[in-house]
Amino acid sequence: MNITLENIDAVNAVITAEIAPADYEEKVKKAIKDFRKKVNMPGFRRGMVPEGLVKKQYGPSILGEEVNKLLQEGLYNYIRENKVNMLGEPLPNDDNNDIELVEGNTFTFKFDLAIAPEIKFSLTKKDKVDFYNVKVSDEMVNRQVEMYRQRGGSYEKVDDYQDNDMIKGVITELDKEDGINENDVVMLPKYFKNEKQKALFANAKVNDIIKFNPSEAYEGSETELASLLKVDKEKVAEHKGDFNFQITEITRFMPGPLDEELFEQVYPGAGLKTAEEFAAKVRESIEGQFKKDADYRFLLDIRNYITNKVGKLEYPDEKLKRIMAANANGDTQKVEESYDKSIEELTWHLIKEQLVEMTGVKVEDQDVREMAKDVTRMQFAQYGMLNIPEEYLESSVKEMLKKRETVDNLIDRCIEVKLGTALKDKVTLKENDVTPEEFNKLFD
Repeated sequence: MNITLENIDAVNAVITAEIAPADYEEKVKKAIKDFRKKVNMPGFRRGMVPEGLVKKQYGPSILGEEVNKLLQEGLYNYIRENKVNMLGEPLPNDDNNDIELVEGNTFTFKFDLAIAPEIKFSLTKKDKVDFYNVKVSDEMVNRQVEMYRQRGGSYEKVDDYQDNDMIKGVITELDKEDGINENDVVMLPKYFKNEKQKALFANAKVNDIIKFNPSEAYEGSETELASLLKVDKEKVAEHKGDFNFQITEITRFMPGPLDEELFEQVYPGAGLKTAEEFAAKVRESIEGQFKKDADYRFLLDIRNYITNKVGKLEYPDEKLKRIMAANANGDTQKVEESYDKSIEELTWHLIKEQLVEMTGVKVEDQDVREMAKDVTRMQFAQYGMLNIPEEYLESSVKEMLKKRETVDNLIDRCIEVKLGTALKDKVTLKENDVTPEEFNKLFD
């Protein structure tokens, strides 16, 4: 088989494959013989159908299959051996429509290729890219410690009211015959929308009777007033006057103790003994998470930096749109709408390939497994589950690695994490100390 490549311009090429009878004749003969052994035809025993009859009836389709196999294998090998940097798959040329597959003929196939644009860039210490050091405050650490204490907390009955407490009692409508009178009504004055009404309950005690106006407290919210007064929304407007509230019970949420039991729950095996050690460990954890976030931010920034440095690239737009349309089941409108974003991602993909080669980044199986564990930990952390047993992590990883698409995504994440680390040594970091609030704004 003779295969040649003609470059039309920097990003367009035509590959031509010429298949002569000598390339396919023996393969076709063998295929016919193999097919004869298993074909069923009326009037003949299995495997006894005359070869000429098989060839007459099935020869053209067998010829087509064998030529197609040769063509696919030949194109793949040529592209691989000659390192043709192609985008997508070869696209059949319109000239192929005139080809008739007749045994004994030489067949010439042409395919249009979309060639990746040449990308040239370098990174040195002269290149400066932002890197953010997120400063964790004592307030943030204390807030996280309190959140951990909340998990082991409990509700207790108390005698006097403080902000955040829940009160229960009897609510009675004033200056109205047959007005509302309900027992066991529960309120959280903290969530009153009117500050003056909220202040009426400051320092209140069990058995106190507080005169207040629910309509003012909730600024006329039908939903909240209907729930409190136990009436339909349509009737809320009939009860805008004052009410008495006799407090029968005050309940306060008390955070759990800051003790070794809590320390072990949050950081099993760490051997923490004191509140100071626990706070230090909490700070370390927060800083570790922000470090990962800062590395991710760096990768976004260096991506923008290199993309701008490379500049606008020339692409074979017509061919790429044909390839994308084929992958989108012919939805050309969808291709047009997403084309610019697709090109943006393709550009970064091509740049990333060069960065991997430049830095020598490699991903091992263990890297993928550890990334799968990290993903699992992050998923459960969203629900407050911080300490997942190792056997469960292993089970989850095993399931994740069964899916090819998931594995590809994990590999890509591993590459980006390792690239971020490697690229820090290639450029000069413009380090910026920022608060968590300032850092989070970078993602808005």
